Amino acid sequence: MAVILDGKSLSLKMRADLKVKVSEREAHGLPLPHLTAMQVGDNHASTVYIKAKQNACEELGIGFNHYKLPEQTTREELRHAVKEVNEDRSVHGLLVQSPLPSHLDEIEVQRMVSPDKDVDCFHPENVGLLYIGQPRFRPCTAAGVIELMLAYGFNPAGKKAVIIGRSVIVGRPLAIMMMIKGRGGDATVTVCHSRTQDLAKECRSADIIIPAVGVTELVKGDWVKEGAVVVDVGINRLPDASKKLGYRLVGDVAFNEVEPKAAAIAPVPGGVGPMTVAILMSNVMRAAGYQVD
Repeated sequence: MAVILDGKSLSLKMRADLKVKVSEREAHGLPLPHLTAMQVGDNHASTVYIKAKQNACEELGIGFNHYKLPEQTTREELRHAVKEVNEDRSVHGLLVQSPLPSHLDEIEVQRMVSPDKDVDCFHPENVGLLYIGQPRFRPCTAAGVIELMLAYGFNPAGKKAVIIGRSVIVGRPLAIMMMIKGRGGDATVTVCHSRTQDLAKECRSADIIIPAVGVTELVKGDWVKEGAVVVDVGINRLPDASKKLGYRLVGDVAFNEVEPKAAAIAPVPGGVGPMTVAILMSNVMRAAGYQVD
């Protein structure tokens, strides 16, 4: 039976440690860390994600503000709002929740956020620092994957890792973090995507498989070699009348097929998801440390 990479329990431990650090900061008379989450429009999934971040902040004693803007907000109006938060010395971290309405350019908006407050690690300056191995912040989901593996004793060093997906949020930053020298790195990394010729073959050769494409149960049991580590990053909603919300979450891995063959597997839900929020909270703490008054 595979080891279950329990992101929920690990994230609770990380959050407990962060809560102590927040208290120590307060005891030294330093301002409490503060996060602002900016949302344009009323996308339901975005609202749910922001609520999870708010709950985490409140639990740790980190200040939080949900800055809501209407769906029709223009580029210049959004730029003004971001500039306002960038210049607010009481705010240490700023994230602009994706997805944005179609009339706004995601990459352009990411560049509006001050690099020192960019706790999502999307600004080109922070991406560049990550690339050269001197990160100011760590991309939340990618770092969550690595911390989850390391916590359970699965070091990527010297292993062949196959990442499925090349997004700027997960696939690309994760590939960089796993290939560079140092903790959580030194792996031989293959990044697969929609143009990969034989995805199943690539996966069968891997010691570590990390799917992050949002395709329900893409990775089948016969794609995975015995003893591989499988970290499922995909989140897919399947209709389920038995659930309160009318759906259930599943990942990019056919869990029941893969689990008997894997040495370890991160489930959906309960795997990488909680780690993403824990890393975000850690980044907010780091941001507060950079911005000492």
